[in-house]
Amino acid sequence: MQTILGAGGAVGRALAKELTEFTGEIRLVSRSPEKVNPSDQLVSADLLNLSDTRKSVAGASVAYLTAGLRYDLDVWQESWPKIMQNVITACNEHDCKLVFFDNIYMYDENYLDGMDEETPVNPPSKKGEIRARIARMLMEAVDAGELTALIARSADFYGPNIKDTSMLTETVINPLREGKKANWLGSADVKHSFTYVPDAAKATALLGNTEDAYNQIWHLPTAGDPPTGKEWIEAIANELGVKPKYRTAPKFVVRLIGLFDSVMSEIVEMYYQYDRDYVFNSTKFEKRFDFAPTPYVEGIRETVKAERN
Repeated sequence: MQTILGAGGAVGRALAKELTEFTGEIRLVSRSPEKVNPSDQLVSADLLNLSDTRKSVAGASVAYLTAGLRYDLDVWQESWPKIMQNVITACNEHDCKLVFFDNIYMYDENYLDGMDEETPVNPPSKKGEIRARIARMLMEAVDAGELTALIARSADFYGPNIKDTSMLTETVINPLREGKKANWLGSADVKHSFTYVPDAAKATALLGNTEDAYNQIWHLPTAGDPPTGKEWIEAIANELGVKPKYRTAPKFVVRLIGLFDSVMSEIVEMYYQYDRDYVFNSTKFEKRFDFAPTPYVEGIRETVKAERN
């Protein structure tokens, strides 16, 4: 039995499909879980509740924490440490290995061009501080011998059928498809990596089922030499058969919009990720598993194709 904690998101759903290569028993856990595979076991649970978390992990050999929270600093500060502690406690009690699907918010803003597993942890944002804290909680439990676990980190992600959880879909694909201008946060002249969700899911399943992958950090496979914002927009427009019209949002504009839009107000402190080259390196994973990430041109084609259907 392998269980996905927070199975309702884009990564959780894709991961459920990939895990069928390794196990016939998959448990999907969320507040309102829905089957991905016919044989999936569904458990309704709140990971903020330790009893629910124990129930979700019981009998599983591997748990994948892919949960996402509302993009709100107060929610993150209140909920993420509780969720991580509950998951660590439950996995320890049930002798269950843990795979944590993480992002890169904890990395030093001066080292985003070529991020790898050794990039300095020095979060420049409050959300980054929370991500650093929960990653540290996990690795301290590993170091103390209380847990067998690994961290799988992804860049911003994109892919077919992930809709409102993908910045690229929301700000570029959907507007262009509707005959509007794309919206690019920050400079359109800097490079920006995106991890292709099908690759991330396949890699996460592989890591979870590889004994010597545990007790370390992995960057999930992501194509190298990413396009600039302008090149992303041009490639997507080309697939859609429309003109690559776009506008950029400088930081002062994001801050102004944030006065009226709660999501944009939360993005202000993360603006540093969009005003410089953001290049994600997954060489460690690629070499260990002989894995070639999906090229951007192919990922864009498949993502746009899914949006048309």
